[in-house]
Amino acid sequence: MGEFTHFNKEGNAVMVDVHAKDDTYRVAVAAGKIYVNKEVYAAIKGHSAKKGDVLGVARIAGIMAAKKNSELIPLCHIIALTDCEIRYEMHDEEHSIEAFCKTSCIGKTGVEMEAMTGVSVTLLTIYDMCKAMDRGMRITDIHLMEKDGGKSGHYVCEESCSD
Repeated sequence: MGEFTHFNKEGNAVMVDVHAKDDTYRVAVAAGKIYVNKEVYAAIKGHSAKKGDVLGVARIAGIMAAKKNSELIPLCHIIALTDCEIRYEMHDEEHSIEAFCKTSCIGKTGVEMEAMTGVSVTLLTIYDMCKAMDRGMRITDIHLMEKDGGKSGHYVCEESCSD
């Protein structure tokens, strides 16, 4: 495991200087899941939630969050995303919605934090839009699934990556 890079020799938190790195294509995918009750799941799936298109609004919120990541996470660099996609998988048997956020750029530093922020805000928006019907929703398993680009190369989360 590498050493921490966000501290200077005096122990102060600093933004990492990436000026000497090459610009490369970078991509990351993060995922997370929200468990809801049967009523909320049916309303989301049937597009009948009182607040409107839950997944559509959550998609836009996630994209906006990924674009603003550097304003939320103190030492992250400002990144010009070239793409940000949010998609969902509905799991009928467990009344859950799995969200995925894919981000990409051409730059000197990766986009995994943007993907993680995007998926987190997507799930939080689903919670916010449905909390009147279910305050017991659970957001779980937010994690980096895959990343590529830069000197660290390709990473894929194996089944046990969150253990």
